[in-house]
Amino acid sequence: MSNIVQEFNDYRSKMNEKLLSDNNLIIKRIFNLDTNAYAEGALDVKTKELLGLVASAVLRCDDCIKYHLETSYKHGITREEMMEAMGIATLVGGTIVIPHLRRAYEFWEALENQQ
Repeated sequence: MSNIVQEFNDYRSKMNEKLLSDNNLIIKRIFNLDTNAYAEGALDVKTKELLGLVASAVLRCDDCIKYHLETSYKHGITREEMMEAMGIATLVGGTIVIPHLRRAYEFWEALENQQ
């Protein structure tokens, strides 16, 4: 079985490098804003990542969900916290979010199995 976490990260890194090497100021500023928005502030990083995860699920962006799942995992968010957040996302987003919930759960399992 392929490693979905590694495949996602390899592709993301490769394409981010290409995008940023194109030297588009708008794209670079958006990437920078995204990075800085999730830094420690009035809200801690874990809370911000869960907010990003919920927003990504409601917007049905699988790449964004994977990114926030991995970052959340690295910041010590538990499976229970992740599932509670995804429950809120499914409630807010409706049943159309369920396929994304399935893929999110699969990705989370892959993160846990990396150990």
